[in-house]
Amino acid sequence: MIVTLAALILLGVELPAGETHLKHPMEVPKGPHAVIRGNPKGSTLILDPDFKGSAAIVADGASDLTVEGFTIRGDRTELKSDWYLPPGETPFADYFSDNGIVVRKSAGVTIRNVTMTGIRAFPVIVSASSDVTIMGVRIEDSGTLNRAGRNNTSGGILLEQGVSRFEVSRCSISRITGNAIWTHSYSSAPRSSDGSIHDNTIARVARDAIQVGHATGVRVENNTGSELGYPAEYVDVDSQAVAVALDTAGNVDRSVYAGNRFTDVNGQCIDLDGFHDGSVLENVCLNRKPLEDYPWLHAGVVFGNNNPSVEPTGVIVKGNDIEGFAYGGVFLIGRGNRIEDNRFLDMNRAHCGANPVPARCAYALDQPDMLRAGVYLANSGGRPAVTKGNVIRGNTITGFGMKEHCVAAAPGVSLSENTIEANRCGP
Repeated sequence: MIVTLAALILLGVELPAGETHLKHPMEVPKGPHAVIRGNPKGSTLILDPDFKGSAAIVADGASDLTVEGFTIRGDRTELKSDWYLPPGETPFADYFSDNGIVVRKSAGVTIRNVTMTGIRAFPVIVSASSDVTIMGVRIEDSGTLNRAGRNNTSGGILLEQGVSRFEVSRCSISRITGNAIWTHSYSSAPRSSDGSIHDNTIARVARDAIQVGHATGVRVENNTGSELGYPAEYVDVDSQAVAVALDTAGNVDRSVYAGNRFTDVNGQCIDLDGFHDGSVLENVCLNRKPLEDYPWLHAGVVFGNNNPSVEPTGVIVKGNDIEGFAYGGVFLIGRGNRIEDNRFLDMNRAHCGANPVPARCAYALDQPDMLRAGVYLANSGGRPAVTKGNVIRGNTITGFGMKEHCVAAAPGVSLSENTIEANRCGP
């Protein structure tokens, strides 16, 4: 059946029961009070193989938009695609086609209880919008790879170009090739702001579970995940983009990552590149399978300053349980940060510091402590950094060589200019 969405909305009619095949997008009319609702007997929108357009449903300039209660099924017959990352500062919504739902420059948007499967690009993109609620969305088997067979970030929920006052909650995302839930804005766009990402379930994704990029005032709480960085051959190691449970990019402040729990992280637990004046509290990352099951295993917590306008300051990392990573518990740069009462267990599974040097440890050989220390006070996190005035207190750190290399510093960094006390270190 071919339907005209505009007519359905104007008449206040639900989507038809059964399958509706699409060759072009259903476009939401500009203006207020649009509702797209599935039939109680079940409604499915199907992107036919000859579908041409941005997404099954496209809204631009809408307000008070509700989309709920139906299924979108894509045509994901071939995993490899011509999509890499968008060139220049092209918004993702303008670069990727064959998405599920794309919303631009809209306000008061609710996407609720929609199931999406087999979507070639992004099941949901919301761009430059405000007052956005995404709740109870189910996403499976979505996203594609680039021609090299690496993930191109697609497959999940993307909020881009300065989405404000948003909530993503109680969603289930599994078997996707890219990031599950993330915010992204180019430096020329406003930061995402005042958002909450909570109580979502994420399983078997090849990139990040949750990434907060270029944002302020975001809370990431009580999410769970497993099998991050799988299938391993999809991981974008060509761009050094290993999977991260809780990732950060750009300039992120006034934000909280708390109470999240992840298992089998084939990459890194928490990345704090550009994170400042915020808290990382009581998160869990557990890796208990044999080391060979984690070919891209990395470190526990990594601070960074790749954004030229940001230095990691005022960060509290407290009460986290991080177990079973290839390198150290914390790679620390910046000033006035606190690393307290954490448990970093079974660190340095790669056995850096052993002779002969394991293949995983053949990096920065002029700084042998970088990969083997439990906490490493570094002199660079993308750019040169000053690391002093930090507190490292009350942590439990175990693993290969941890008794000898519990806390160490890079050349030019003084341990005495930081407070280091009451840490328990051992094999």
